Amino acid sequence: MGGIDYMSAPLLQTKHLKKYFNTPKGALHAVDDVNIDILKGHTLGIVGESGCGKSTLGRSILRLIEPTSGEVLYNGKDILKMGRHDMNLMRQKMQIIFQDPYASLNPRMTVSEIIAEPVKVCHLISGKKELEAYVSHLMEVVGLDYRFVNAYPHELDGGRRQRIGIARALALNPEFIVCDEPVSALDVSIQAQILNLMMDLQEERGLTYMFITHDLSVVKHISNEIAVMYLGQCVEKASSEELFSNPLHPYTQALLDAIPVASLSSRNKPIKIIKGEVSSPIDPKPGCRFASRCPYAGEACMSGELDLREVSPRHFVACALHRSARPQPTAEC
Repeated sequence: MGGIDYMSAPLLQTKHLKKYFNTPKGALHAVDDVNIDILKGHTLGIVGESGCGKSTLGRSILRLIEPTSGEVLYNGKDILKMGRHDMNLMRQKMQIIFQDPYASLNPRMTVSEIIAEPVKVCHLISGKKELEAYVSHLMEVVGLDYRFVNAYPHELDGGRRQRIGIARALALNPEFIVCDEPVSALDVSIQAQILNLMMDLQEERGLTYMFITHDLSVVKHISNEIAVMYLGQCVEKASSEELFSNPLHPYTQALLDAIPVASLSSRNKPIKIIKGEVSSPIDPKPGCRFASRCPYAGEACMSGELDLREVSPRHFVACALHRSARPQPTAEC
């Protein structure tokens, strides 16, 4: 990816964004005080273990689920304060590509009907011939042969289904797209095709992506910046190159150590495993939520909330290790 102009204003920004779910045992902190920003025309990758709040963050930003508190600024305007009419107009600028292309497509609708639906809902094109021509154009843009125009989702493979999902997301000519693990359900060869398509579309249309995934090799390929989430919180954020070359948070380091290396020299190298139990996201205790699994955890990690701090230009980390002298790992490690 190219260099990043950090002087430009972000297209999208969250401030202290929270989403809690009420459960019989207490409030589940799915997204807890997340502060991120995404520059126009760039990609922010969101990574972390399953259940860390990545998808909830994406849906909260789009207001597919209503956040508990915080701000979501789009070109400086807080969309959480918008009424229904203004939000409907805003949704034309903000779209989503879902993880499972089969589950996200109506099985009773043909390819053309699925792609045309958002255009009809927003009353952007009225003429039937004009709409058919527009659908044909979108199918061509995403590399979907026109002979599938009257096919149903179950008649197509996963790669073609996901191309339908991308065409549907592009139908309203958006500026910002949340990509919620768009290739995780696809074969490796198809993954590369979809990723290359998305990068080409970004270059041609100036799209801004939030790319959610748990695959670090994928996020490195497509992202300008990467944010690492753990139990609802953002624990580190940096450029893609900086994060992979100089990870600071112990959780980020553990994630990178878990990436398989195709090398004979590393064949017998022991795999580093994150030890300890994952803390409960229901009414979590103060302090670092990774502390129970961290080999460097000390008293400073257990008291008070650790917010993201800039330790080098555009490299943010929420870790007590980088606010004081680095403790030595425990003997267990």
